[in-house]
Amino acid sequence: MIPKTFKEVIDLGDGRTISIETGKLAKQAHGSVVVQSGKCMLLCTVVSNYKASDVDFLPLTVDYREKFAASGRYPGGFFKREARPSDGEVLTMRLVDRVLRPLFPKDYHYETQVMIQLMSHDDNVMPDAMAGLAASAAIQLSDFPFECAISEVRVGRVDGEFIINPTRAQLEESDIDMVIGASADSVMMVEGEMGEISEEDMVEAIKFAHEAIKVQCAAQLKLAEAFGRKEVREYETAAEDEALEKKIHDMAYDKVYAVAKAGSAKQERSAAFSEIKDEIMASFSEEELEEKGDLIGKYYYKAEKAAVRDLTLNEGLRLDGRKTNEIRPIWCEVDYLPSTHGSAIFTRGETQALATVTLGTSREANQIDMPSYEGEETFYLHYNFPPFSTGEARPIRGTSRREVGHGNLAQRALKRMIPADCPYTVRVVSEVLESNGSSSMATVCSGTMALMDAGVQLKKPVSGIAMGLITDTETGKYAVLSDILGDEDHLGDMDFKVTGTADGITACQMDIKVKGLSYEILVKALKQAREGRLHILKTLVDAIAEPRPDVKPHAPKMVTTTIPGEYIGALIGPGGKVIQELQKATKTTIVINEDPVTEEGIVEILGTDQAGIDAVLAKIDSITFKPEVGNVYEVRVIKILDFGAVVEYQEAPGNEVLLHVSELAWERTDKVTDVVNMGDVFDVKYIGIDPRTKKDKVSRKALLPKPEGYKERPPRNDRNDRNDRRDRNDRGGQRRPPRDRRD
Repeated sequence: MIPKTFKEVIDLGDGRTISIETGKLAKQAHGSVVVQSGKCMLLCTVVSNYKASDVDFLPLTVDYREKFAASGRYPGGFFKREARPSDGEVLTMRLVDRVLRPLFPKDYHYETQVMIQLMSHDDNVMPDAMAGLAASAAIQLSDFPFECAISEVRVGRVDGEFIINPTRAQLEESDIDMVIGASADSVMMVEGEMGEISEEDMVEAIKFAHEAIKVQCAAQLKLAEAFGRKEVREYETAAEDEALEKKIHDMAYDKVYAVAKAGSAKQERSAAFSEIKDEIMASFSEEELEEKGDLIGKYYYKAEKAAVRDLTLNEGLRLDGRKTNEIRPIWCEVDYLPSTHGSAIFTRGETQALATVTLGTSREANQIDMPSYEGEETFYLHYNFPPFSTGEARPIRGTSRREVGHGNLAQRALKRMIPADCPYTVRVVSEVLESNGSSSMATVCSGTMALMDAGVQLKKPVSGIAMGLITDTETGKYAVLSDILGDEDHLGDMDFKVTGTADGITACQMDIKVKGLSYEILVKALKQAREGRLHILKTLVDAIAEPRPDVKPHAPKMVTTTIPGEYIGALIGPGGKVIQELQKATKTTIVINEDPVTEEGIVEILGTDQAGIDAVLAKIDSITFKPEVGNVYEVRVIKILDFGAVVEYQEAPGNEVLLHVSELAWERTDKVTDVVNMGDVFDVKYIGIDPRTKKDKVSRKALLPKPEGYKERPPRNDRNDRNDRRDRNDRGGQRRPPRDRRD
C-alpha cells in the first residue's frame, strides 16, 4: 500500500524550487521530512526521549552527514565506509544547532536528536543551506515543545544583485557568502564571509535573506496543518519557589552589584562572587540545602545576572570597570618563536593567542573530500583551545566542534587577503593560551601579524572584535558592548563577532538570544564594531606595519616554473630516480603538477638554500633544452670517437650531441684529434635534424671561413648506391633483376 504523502513547494525564483515532503520515509521517527531542490535531497528525522535525562541542560544533538552514494562515489581510504564527520559536516551541524537550541524550553532536559542526511546530491545545489529548513520542518511535525518555525538560507551577491541559495559557481563570483537563520519575526544567527563590504550592505543582505525565510516558515506551518498538528507533549518541569527566589534576590543583588561595580579582574571577581554565594548557602540548614539546593544555586545566578546587566544599563559600567565602547589594553609581539616561518602574540585583556605560520608546497594543501564538494585549500587555519587557557583541568578528546567552528571563522576572515599569486601553501595555527572573551578574534589578529612576519604579502591587515548586547524589553533600554568578556557573553543577549580591514567587513558570526532585535540596534552594533576594529587594527600595524619583503632566512623559498608536458617524464626519471636524486643533491623539495588545460608541467621548487634552487632550475633548463636551427652554441668536448667528437652544450650541461668528423673543418680530417681534443671549448652551429640519421646535427666548420679555392666534393655514397648506378649503366638505365643467391 502506497503511503499518503504531504508536500509543500517553495518558489526561489529563476525556476528553482524547494519542496518539503513527509509521510513516505522514516515514519517511526517523531518527525521526518525530505527536503528537495533539483536533484539534491535531504532526509531529516527528529526524536526526543520521553524520560528526562539527569542533567540540568538540554541534551540536544544535531548530526549532519553526507552519504558518498549521494554523488555516486565511494568513501576514500582503506575502509569503504563513512567514518567520523568532516569539518564541513561539523560546520553545518553548528549552523543548525545554534538556531534550534534557544527555541527549546530552558527546563526541557530530554535527550533530543536531530539527524540530517544528504541522500542525493546536485552539483548546482549546496545542501548546507537547506539543513536548517529540514530540521525545523521535521520538528513542526513532532510533539516537541518548540517555540516557532525557523529556517536558514544562504545569500550571495553577484553584480550587485542578491541571490538566495546561490550555486557554488555563483559563489565564486560573489562578494558575499552568508548563512542567515531566523524565525518569521526575528533574525537569530548570521555567519559568513565578505569581500570588504560596508555595514549597510551587510544589513541589506540580512534583510533580503529574512524575507525568504518568512516564506519558508509559512510553508512549514502549512505542511504541519495538512499533516495534522500533534498536541505538544507534557513534560516534567522543574519546581519553582517564588518566595525563595525573592529571598535569594534580596540577599545577593546589592552585594553582587557592588562587586561588579568595583571593576576587578576575572579571578578576583569570580572569587568575590563565590564568596557571596557561599555566604548565602551557609544561611540555609542542611535539610533545606538537600531539598532546595539546586533552586538556591539557580536563583543566585539569576540574581547575579540581573545585577550585572542592571549595572551596565543604568550606569554604563561593566564587570571590569570599562565603558560600553572601551577596548581592553592590548600588547603584541611578532617573531617570538625563532624556528617557525612566522609567529606573533596577540594579548587583549585576559585573552591571548599565539599564532604560527608554516609555508609549504601544493603537496601540503588541505584536501577536501566530501560527497558535495571535492577540492583543496592552499590557505587554512587551525585553532586549538586547551583547557589551561581558562584555568581548567579536563580531558582532551580530539578536536571539538567549537575548535572547528572558531578556526573556520578566523580562516574565512583572512583568506580573501591572501594574494592569488602566493606561491605557497600556507598553514596558520592559533594556540589559545588565555581566554576571557573572543579568542577567535584574537586568533584573527595574531594570524594577521604572523602572516606578515612570515613574509606572506597580505593585501591588507585584518582585525576582529566581539560585540555584545544587553537589553531591557520593559524599559526599552539597551547597551551595545565592545570587546565582550566571557561573562558578558553568557549573561548578554547577543554575541556578535565581526572582522575586517580598514575598508570593510571580511567575516562575521552572530548569535542573538532575544526576540525581535531591531535593525536599528544591529546597525549601531556594526558601527560601534567598526570603531573598535579600527582601534585594534592600529595596534597590529604598530607592531608590524607591513609584510616583510621576503621570507626568513631559515624559511623555504619557493620558485615556480613551467615545462612542456613532454619533459615531465624526463624530469621525474624512471621510477622517480632523477627527481629523487636531484632533491637529495640540492636539499630541495620538488613538486610537479600537470595543468589540465595547457598540459604543461607546473614545477614547484622549495628550499632554504638559493644555490640549491638555482641548481634545480639549471637541471630543468638542461632537461628541457632544445636548440634552434641556425643558432650558435658554445660546446665542450667530453668524448673522442673515431668518427667524431661528442660535445656538451655549455648552457645545458648533460645535453650531448655528436660533432661528426666531416663537420670539424673544411679540410679533410683524418684524425679527430688533429682538430679538437678533450676539454676543448668552441662554438658550433646547430644545423637541425639529419634526415639520414634522424639525429641532431651540429657543425664547427660552418662557422669557419672557407679556404681559398675550396671546391665542394660530391656527396659520398655507399657501395650499394655505386653498384646500383653501375647496374643501371650496363642496362641502359634499366635496373638489373635481382640475382638468385643459389646461382
